[in-house]
Amino acid sequence: MPRGVQVAPVCLERVFGTIVCVRLVVQVRLLPTAVQLAALAATLRTCNAAANEVAQAAFTRGVRSRAGLQRLAYQDLKARGLSAQPALHVIRKVADAYTALAANIRVGNLGREGSKRRVKAEGRPISFRSCAAQPFDDRCLSWNHDARTVSIWTTAGRMKDIQFAGSPDQLTTLREHRKGESDLVYRDGKWFLIATCDIPVPEAFEPVGWLGVDLGIVNIATTSDGDRAAGRRLNRHRRHMRDLRRKLQTKQTKSAKRRLKKIRRREARHAANTNHVLSKQYVTTAERTGRGIGLENLAGIRDRARLRKPQRITLHSWAFAQLGAFISYKAQRAGVPVMVIDPRGTSRECARCHHIDKRNRPSQAVFCCRSCEYTANADDNASRVIAHRAMSAWNAGRQSAAPAAA
Repeated sequence: MPRGVQVAPVCLERVFGTIVCVRLVVQVRLLPTAVQLAALAATLRTCNAAANEVAQAAFTRGVRSRAGLQRLAYQDLKARGLSAQPALHVIRKVADAYTALAANIRVGNLGREGSKRRVKAEGRPISFRSCAAQPFDDRCLSWNHDARTVSIWTTAGRMKDIQFAGSPDQLTTLREHRKGESDLVYRDGKWFLIATCDIPVPEAFEPVGWLGVDLGIVNIATTSDGDRAAGRRLNRHRRHMRDLRRKLQTKQTKSAKRRLKKIRRREARHAANTNHVLSKQYVTTAERTGRGIGLENLAGIRDRARLRKPQRITLHSWAFAQLGAFISYKAQRAGVPVMVIDPRGTSRECARCHHIDKRNRPSQAVFCCRSCEYTANADDNASRVIAHRAMSAWNAGRQSAAPAAA
């Protein structure tokens, strides 16, 4: 991934007439001068302090909607020196945060009613860090792509000619497909703008076959072509970073704290880079061979899996959803069809006769069918089962969409 710019999928599809778009976010690094940096920092502090006041008022008054908060707090925010649009964005940020909190409580992400975590979340107002991200729309932020500068509203006035950096490919994406708001972000001593881009994608082609991708821990991913991405190297890196963090946290010295700050998020970046490389490889292979991609629906795997304690750490640290999301959005951009199938029984089903039996897996690495005596590596077999299920689901969907005979 080029330095100073990052692309990550939101994985949303929208239809504008007959044009289907995939939504991505492009992260561009800002290079402010000392004066511009001070203005940006003061702006974030002011906006987030205002957001905390609005959140306190929302909690006290029991008002959570955008319209209600606007009636309650808009004039006070204007009196603080915020312009009209930044004041509205602060109100919307608070309202959206309370909406997200209510949704998490509703689905049980904060525990059952009466649990310590849920009581704590419900018993106090939402708070925002002084450097939390702040959204800007086109009235507050304008881009000059030729000069690679932005002009942005701040509490010290309009700051013009703030330089930004990015790779040519991503800057082209930003110029041609940016839509909606951009977020100002301060992270690890660096300033970023994160912009949303809606990119038109071609209609998915009719596949001549399917490439099944089985995700795992021993092997990160295994395809039905027999390609395996071993997880030993990544898991070794995770263990090294975990041990390093433990040692530095134990020391509690200033130098140890500086080191901890320096290496933060390094593991996540390493895993994301691995996922980008693998997803690009699989999508390129499917596009070149005219095949679709079959994936397992691994949502909720952390709740379903029953593993020993040492294995749980590895399971919870591996970004299954991220790899699946990367494959999905890259496939959409290439016009490669993707089918997400039910993962139940894929590790116990025979790819040759499709007999399902718990005894078909005598060990983690070996698959031996009790019906037809087919023997293979367990991950290879599972990937072929996924490919078969994807083909069956695709054909079933095509048949159900066909008009009935007269």
